[in-house]
Amino acid sequence: MTRPLVVKVTAGVDAPERCSQAFTVAAVAVAGTDVSLWLTGESAWFALPGRAAEFDLPHAAPLPDLLAGILAGGRVTVCTQCAARRSFGPDDLLPGIRIAGAAAFVDEVLAQGVQALVY
Repeated sequence: MTRPLVVKVTAGVDAPERCSQAFTVAAVAVAGTDVSLWLTGESAWFALPGRAAEFDLPHAAPLPDLLAGILAGGRVTVCTQCAARRSFGPDDLLPGIRIAGAAAFVDEVLAQGVQALVY
């Protein structure tokens, strides 16, 4: 049995390699385990329609494809404060993405057997 995986990504276009690594790891893991991806900081923008398509990193998988794969088999959450600082809410998000706060994140990462990664 594999452990559930929680991936928190804090980087967006400001640190494209770190951002891409987080999405790639989550997308690969979703094929074999329960995955929860948390979009925080600058990565919160990718919860909005069209934003992932604007991301470009040579030799990396397209971010829209990675995000679609994660949404198909896992969960994606945007940090409440990060969304508020960027002036968007639940009605602005891509289908399947939710907004939740620190308490929900802590619950996920402290659950029995969970592996958490932060990028």
